Parts: sequence; C-alpha cells; structure tokens
Amino acid sequence: MEKIGIVVSDFNADLTDMMLKVANDHAEFLGAEIVKTIRVPGVFDMPIAVKKLLKQKDIDGVATLGAVLEGDTDHDQVVAHTSAKKLSDLSVEFEKPVALGFTGPRVSRLGGMERIEGYARQSVESVVKLIRRLK
Repeated sequence: MEKIGIVVSDFNADLTDMMLKVANDHAEFLGAEIVKTIRVPGVFDMPIAVKKLLKQKDIDGVATLGAVLEGDTDHDQVVAHTSAKKLSDLSVEFEKPVALGFTGPRVSRLGGMERIEGYARQSVESVVKLIRRLK
C-alpha cells in the first residue's frame, strides 16, 4: 500500500477544503493510505511542509492541494511558478514523487471551483501512480 502525505493550502479554503475531501476519498478508492496531512497558509508556503513529509521514512510521496486565483497583479503567477519549481526540486532531491494539485496562475474563482474535483483527484492519482512505477 502506498503511503502518502498531503499538503493543503488554507488560502481560498472554500475551495481547498472541498479538494481535500475529494483527495481523501480518491486515495481510499486507489488503496493508498494518507499518513499525514499538513495545512499551510498558502501555496507559497507548501515547500517547507512538503520537505518535512518527504523526510519521513513512512511516506512514499506527497500530493499538494491549493487554489492560486488571478488577482489584480501578477502575484498569482509568481506564487504558482515559484512553488511549482521548488516542489519539483524537492521531488528530485528526495527521489519521491510530489504531485502538483493546485490551480493557477490566471484562474478565476469560477474556474477554480470548476477544477476542484479534477485537480484533487489528479494530484493523488499522479503521486500514487508514480510511486507504483518507481518501485
């Protein structure tokens, strides 16, 4: 059984709380065990929590969940791109999969709502599939 961690952003919690429920249900459907879930303030804060989980011997990979919504500035682009790069680097460093399950950049609130189920399922499924394929 694949043992995964989940890191979920509190920012836009109306969306991410639903994503977490979908992710939990999908992990159970896939036969994976969620060992630990860490809530962080925002997507930009995910890398340190992901790193903590990747250091744990009982965690095979990490799924991330968040919603980076478009605002009046390019802040959403900075947050999404910086976080994605750092999470990718951590995956390679620890040789464990980290799945990107956050929307954005350039996503409206409506677009974020429409993507809740797909992104949550995809994040969990990606990490589980990669764990299985790397064994």
